[in-house]
Amino acid sequence: MTIEDQINNTSLPKHLAVIMDGNGRWAKSKGLFRTKGHEQGSKSVKEVVEGCAEIGIPYLTLYAFSTENWNRPQREIDLLMKLLVSSLRKNQKTLQKNNIKLNAIGNLNALPEKVHTELLEVINATKTNNRMTLTIALSYGSREEILKTVKEISHKVKNNLISPSDIDETVINNHLYTKNLPDVDLLVRTSGEQRISNFLLWQIAYAELYFTDTLWPDFKKEDLFKALLNYQNRERRFGKTSEQLKK
Repeated sequence: MTIEDQINNTSLPKHLAVIMDGNGRWAKSKGLFRTKGHEQGSKSVKEVVEGCAEIGIPYLTLYAFSTENWNRPQREIDLLMKLLVSSLRKNQKTLQKNNIKLNAIGNLNALPEKVHTELLEVINATKTNNRMTLTIALSYGSREEILKTVKEISHKVKNNLISPSDIDETVINNHLYTKNLPDVDLLVRTSGEQRISNFLLWQIAYAELYFTDTLWPDFKKEDLFKALLNYQNRERRFGKTSEQLKK
């Protein structure tokens, strides 16, 4: 029996988020430039997207470029942006064929104009697809997102558009980049690092965390299925006791 055969398709995470880490270390271990790691990592993106669509996960969010990544060497940033554009062009037909909707979160206005334009074109072309929503986090930082949200709500309070007493979790959710997405059920991070790195801090409040030593370029469908099987062997209590869940 394969790992995929062991997965219960009725108890999959509705929203899977992935911190794709380890491209640079993968390249270094093979004596290659870091850019080669990013190129190989894009192949893992394709595998994981296909795997999620095939098994029936409706929401997948990938951490592609953080607000902190702008501090990397300019040459690497330029390569990442070039790779992103080529990947969007290359995979648009695949997204359409598999009925996958592309979404993006983050400070997208900070992206180079060419990248921003290509991104919006693919988002618009796939907006009616409904098999799965693939969200790419670009120029994304959770603290920046929360700060933006606080400012927007404060502005509405100041202009009497909303009362302070009306502010609740729903109001906050509706001002986040992820307002159209459900909370994260499972967060996966590759490469052995065990930290969140400013990713979806609000949205992972009750998410299960899964860390693997596998570097992102080596992360394939079988690794995805291992993470899903591990998830299904956990008890999600959301503050309740095990006894309460059995009632």
